[in-house]
Amino acid sequence: MNHILPDYYVSEATWFYLSLLLSLAVFFRFDRIFSLRNLDLVLLLSISPGLLFLSDRPVLGNIWLFAGTGLFVIRMCVDCFFQRRPRGEQNLNSFGMAFLCISIFAFFIVRVFTENPAPETIQTVKQADSLLSMQDSKQQSPPEAGPTARLLAAPVVPLSNAVVQGSAPVTSASKPLDHSTLAARIMAILAHAFVIVGLFIIGKVHFSDTQVGLAMALLYLLLPCTAYDVSKANHVLPAALLVWAFVTYKQPVLSGIFMGLACGAMFFPVFLLPLWASFYRKNGLKRFVLSGSVVGAVLLGSLILTSVDRFSFTQQTIGSIDWSVIKFQGGQQIPGFWSAYDSAYRIPVFVVFVLLIVCLTIWPRRKNLGHLMSHTTAIIIATLLWYPQQGSVYLLWYLPMLLMVVFRPRLLHTTQSTDVDRNQQANEKPVSRFQDSGNIVRHTSQ
Repeated sequence: MNHILPDYYVSEATWFYLSLLLSLAVFFRFDRIFSLRNLDLVLLLSISPGLLFLSDRPVLGNIWLFAGTGLFVIRMCVDCFFQRRPRGEQNLNSFGMAFLCISIFAFFIVRVFTENPAPETIQTVKQADSLLSMQDSKQQSPPEAGPTARLLAAPVVPLSNAVVQGSAPVTSASKPLDHSTLAARIMAILAHAFVIVGLFIIGKVHFSDTQVGLAMALLYLLLPCTAYDVSKANHVLPAALLVWAFVTYKQPVLSGIFMGLACGAMFFPVFLLPLWASFYRKNGLKRFVLSGSVVGAVLLGSLILTSVDRFSFTQQTIGSIDWSVIKFQGGQQIPGFWSAYDSAYRIPVFVVFVLLIVCLTIWPRRKNLGHLMSHTTAIIIATLLWYPQQGSVYLLWYLPMLLMVVFRPRLLHTTQSTDVDRNQQANEKPVSRFQDSGNIVRHTSQ
């Protein structure tokens, strides 16, 4: 970027102010100040200052993020009670939002290639290199991401090697390219691209509105937390896989594959399995569980390829999790909200978290896509309330799902029904339901 714009630099504070103005200009409903859309937009923008406070005032920043995370959990738990969801038009047409999406994504690409990748992403790339060479993957510390990250990074490593080898003569006089760094940057770009494409498809296919898909993708790119952690591919990857689990929710096999990959990328999607199993309880549960189990077997097989003996395999499976982080004991010097308090205070929070999973799993009995989205997001966000390792800082874990809940219309027709219910509905005449002013016109026929 320095070749085009000398001394070009956008600080985090500057990006926050620019993002604030653009988000309000495009998404704020000035004609309906007291609306649910405006409330959600204010909540999304108000949590970003907590990230800025972390550098200078970490205590204030952690408290700010913890309080904002708690508000998001409450908002997701009561989302299903908002039955009337009028369609909120954006203040910019589809062509303008598409232009902004492409422009901001281009700036993100420049930022990824001009700053150093996250060390955790570099570690994942090195593990993928070991997987391709079938060598024992030695690790000094537990990796941040699971085997899914190294498995999906495996195709990127040969590509980065080819690029580095092809550009070696050109860069011989300057600092040589590192294929691990290049692969980490490509992984970050691809992870964000999968999230953006997934959000667009959900808006176009499941919400029946292309403009909503563009709006979700644009707001994802505009929010400061995306720009701050743009190079942290390990944080974006599980969210991208969960987005595609929603994209393919009508095919339990594909949805189970993406959910299995997400569980292998980070630990928190495991808590979503009871909820998703209850969603497919009457239709597709066996296919969902079977496909997820096959993915789990493939991930274990990838660990076997990089293990020379039983001890090495045990270290890569059990030892890949930093168990000391999730222990409820004092004396842990871990940055985050709980670093200033005794770990025993996390126990009641974790108990409430388990009760929340139980309640959202069993209620309501027949869930539609709206229930699945809001309950999934609530569980992911609630995980950050008791997780001690920086906790509420990981906004990218749930941001795409949160945007789906914010922009979703009424989704009463997306309930997973039994075969008997489907046969009864097949005998009924097609119905055209026109929602009241401002809502999406939806034609449903079984």
